[in-house]
Amino acid sequence: MPRKLIKVTPSRLATWVDCPRRFRMTYLDRPTPPRGGAWAHSTLGAVVHNALRAFFDLPPKRRTPESAAALVSQHWTDDGFAGSDQAARYRTRAQGWVSDYVAEIDPALEPVGLERWVSAPVGKIVAEGRVDRIDERDGEVVVVDYKTGRSALTTDDARGSQALALYVLAARRTLRRPCTRVELHHLPSGTVAAWDHTEESLARHRSRAEEAAEEFQLSTDTLNAGGDPDVLFPAQVGRQCSWCDFRRSCPEGQDAGPAAEPWAMLVP
Repeated sequence: MPRKLIKVTPSRLATWVDCPRRFRMTYLDRPTPPRGGAWAHSTLGAVVHNALRAFFDLPPKRRTPESAAALVSQHWTDDGFAGSDQAARYRTRAQGWVSDYVAEIDPALEPVGLERWVSAPVGKIVAEGRVDRIDERDGEVVVVDYKTGRSALTTDDARGSQALALYVLAARRTLRRPCTRVELHHLPSGTVAAWDHTEESLARHRSRAEEAAEEFQLSTDTLNAGGDPDVLFPAQVGRQCSWCDFRRSCPEGQDAGPAAEPWAMLVP
């Protein structure tokens, strides 16, 4: 019998590569171990994404920089920030990022998808995930990913992003349209890093995704058959342990170094 295709999302693959133990705690352990509190940089990113999603829901005549800034305030929360003063500073910053960003966008732009779920069987896996925005240009669709991290991004980041490559493969099948281009829109710097994939570059990303998926599926099947979870899903110790959501349940992670403050990864 042919083996069942393995469903993968970019977050599952990234979590497995980053730390198998965190993968187990996130996706397999039930009940799920307690997570840490909110992270300010995650709150900031979610607010910006939600504001841009709501922006394109407005009628074109209302798609102004002022409306975009107001949507940031509407979706804002102070979760993870050091206090109300810090939160207010970053709210103002986010309003500037978003208003400057939309000022460069044609108000009449109608994306093909916003927070669109795409899914398709590809080789040994089912690639799926939620794309921030999908545009149509010259008869092809373009995968757009918003970023609010500390550093501007490069063409190498766009080319090397396994998540974006998988979105391309899934979007082709879901939307039944050609798709090769991916773009990382970094709002703090106002820059766009883009890459046009070839069939060869997509095949390389797919192959790496298949290898990782087979690894975590084998470990999962062995765990279900009674295998040792600590052997099958070892902790991958590193700097990431400082901000792991499951740090309190991982002695090795605690020994790796002190916990990061919830606001430590904000844009300076």
